[in-house]
Amino acid sequence: MTASTNPKKRLASLDAFRGFTIAAMIIVNTPGSWKHVFPPLLHSHWNGITPTDLIFPFFLFIVGVSIVLAYSKKIVSQPRPILLKHLFKRAALLFIIGVILNLIGSEFTAIRLPGVLQRISITFLVGALLFIYTKRRTQFYIAGSLLLIYWALMKLVPVPEFGAGVLEPGKNLANYIDHLLIPFKMYEGSWDPEGILSTIPAIASTITGMFTGYIILSKESDMQKLVLIFVSGFLMLISGVVLGWFFPINKNLWTSSYVLYTSGLANLGLATIYYFMDVKAYLQWGKTGVIFGTNAITAYIIHYLLMMPLSQINIGSASIQAHFMNLFANMHVMPEIASLTWALLYTSLCFIPVWLLYQKKIFLKI
Repeated sequence: MTASTNPKKRLASLDAFRGFTIAAMIIVNTPGSWKHVFPPLLHSHWNGITPTDLIFPFFLFIVGVSIVLAYSKKIVSQPRPILLKHLFKRAALLFIIGVILNLIGSEFTAIRLPGVLQRISITFLVGALLFIYTKRRTQFYIAGSLLLIYWALMKLVPVPEFGAGVLEPGKNLANYIDHLLIPFKMYEGSWDPEGILSTIPAIASTITGMFTGYIILSKESDMQKLVLIFVSGFLMLISGVVLGWFFPINKNLWTSSYVLYTSGLANLGLATIYYFMDVKAYLQWGKTGVIFGTNAITAYIIHYLLMMPLSQINIGSASIQAHFMNLFANMHVMPEIASLTWALLYTSLCFIPVWLLYQKKIFLKI
């Protein structure tokens, strides 16, 4: 990582959107007890969508927006070899950090190659290369082609023993390819939600963010930009719903309908924050998001590092987390409320170091 103490003027709404998303991710990742979680804070078991299922695609959308905002000047000012070296180095570091974080609390033999940061690294690299070497219209066609090709593969290519078009857990083409090609541990045993084939439409999620980045950098007025982002978001949202009738919205498979639906909501969410923070300059209400968002990777790493001392190392007969849940149980508090309270406190604890970094104007970047 490198530390910056004087970053260029940033888009406040994008930082806030990233920060609120990372905070939401920490909350849903760290309940006091997985046995007692409010349903909206859990992933959908299979088809369908919950608020928790929006978090990861929002990250990939934000990556796409950031690519356009960050590299528009760099492709003009920096020699291509230096720029490419930076891209590949950043992607490799993200991937390696993701693999290392997967090992926390596990034995080395339980290494898991796929993961959240790993998928972000791949989609970032592909999106950035497309931004450098292709035009906007080409990127649009590529995104559409990725969604169409993925749909065709999942619906038309037969899987041994199960045939073509089967989208059930462990019986579909994406899971079959994971089983064949991914070594070591997989999240679901024989397949992984961040697997190989489902990364294809995930790249399209990042490209949709790039389109929004182009709108933000355009010479249109702020209100025209807002209208364009809202309209494109609404159209993608409706397209995702309609496509979902034929290719169900599914986070585990990262279906094409899921890409359109979540990218549509991401556009609507970013546009709303953009209006209040960058157009109306109501900055204070989104300050917490900005603080999290300017050191998002740091917050993500911290939330992983805190898990072991708080939830796996015993003090007396139980861990700090277990003592907390027992305390609330003795007070006859609803266990789901206790579990959510722990998650909120955990997120607040993660906020402290990134707040200190923000106060010192230190922004850690890969």
